[in-house]
Amino acid sequence: MAQTAKYVVNWQQIDTVLVDMDGTLLDLAFDNFFWLEVVPRRYALMHGLGPDVARRQLAPRFDALVGTLSWYCLDHWTRDLGMDLKALKREHREHIRFLPGAPEFLQAVRRRGKRVCIVTNAHRDTFEVKAEHTGIDRLVDGVVCSHDLAAPKESAAFWQGLERHEPFDRGRTLLIEDSLAVLDAASAYGVRHTLAIRRPDSRLPARTIASYAAIDGVADLV
Repeated sequence: MAQTAKYVVNWQQIDTVLVDMDGTLLDLAFDNFFWLEVVPRRYALMHGLGPDVARRQLAPRFDALVGTLSWYCLDHWTRDLGMDLKALKREHREHIRFLPGAPEFLQAVRRRGKRVCIVTNAHRDTFEVKAEHTGIDRLVDGVVCSHDLAAPKESAAFWQGLERHEPFDRGRTLLIEDSLAVLDAASAYGVRHTLAIRRPDSRLPARTIASYAAIDGVADLV
């Protein structure tokens, strides 16, 4: 079987690397496990339901808010579901892990003298739990959560706010991200260099992505 050609970044054209967290640096397997297994099980226990019934009840509530700030908001779901989600994430933190090569990638980019900033839709409480467990905050120069800017990354408002909060040259910035909707928003805003992640969840096969240059994971760039 022919191997896919290795993607090569022209680092001379890059000053800033904006990198997503979940599905790009950290394994999305945790988030999928948490929202598809842990939360429905706890909800089922609270309401005397079977797990499958709980999933069917929760799915439309989740789906209705996809792509909005509330969808990513731990405070919203804590109120809506009546459970302490930050504590629940801490209970299962042993499942939080880096994707292959992610720490090495961040270290390599910073050795090149590039500024590395995490841009994430994760709520600050979620980021706190993950940073406590992985030390990811110590591997980057900055962290911006969409809640800091009151807009999700899928919106133009996020990128406008980000440029004020964390100034960057759109023509000399690389965004690495697993969400195609976020890549669309960043490209529309003028971020010149974009790179999609084909395998955000290590348990699943790589996705086919035709609309953006893509790699299986950041390990491909080390």
